[in-house]
Amino acid sequence: MADYKDPENTIIMTLTGGDVVIELLPDVAPKHVERMKELARAGKYDNVAFHRVIDGFMAQTGDVEHANMEGDYNPGRAGTGGSDMPDLPAEFSNVPHARGSLGAARSASPDSANSQFFINFGDNAFLNGQYTVYGQVTSGMDHVDAIVRGEPPASPDRMIKVRVASDD
Repeated sequence: MADYKDPENTIIMTLTGGDVVIELLPDVAPKHVERMKELARAGKYDNVAFHRVIDGFMAQTGDVEHANMEGDYNPGRAGTGGSDMPDLPAEFSNVPHARGSLGAARSASPDSANSQFFINFGDNAFLNGQYTVYGQVTSGMDHVDAIVRGEPPASPDRMIKVRVASDD
């Protein structure tokens, strides 16, 4: 196992180009962190598409209901679904939406986050205090930068495998 600061709160997301390491922030957003680990451990994020990728802004994924690349990828519905678990209450903080930060995607309701998330390509301060931040890419951001753009992309990239580092 690689030397991670906190393996139980570290996510390894395998993309086509390589691994992206995300340090989760359980002290900032404990419910979102637990949900991500639960879905990763259940294999729910494996093969899920990046369905909304906006250059200079962010890459969104995590629709485990409609964006699974193995049989259930529906570009018309990708981004409208979640998991079979209840939505999460917002866990807003002072952690900024900086380059590489992980934010919880949601509908207009602050308490509607479920399984979807986004990774910021740049500093997106206009999101601060409006979307829950619960992780930070610590390595592999170059792989995130290489994700195919589109809303949705014609041929989307996907998370090949998502796992908790302590499980390796």
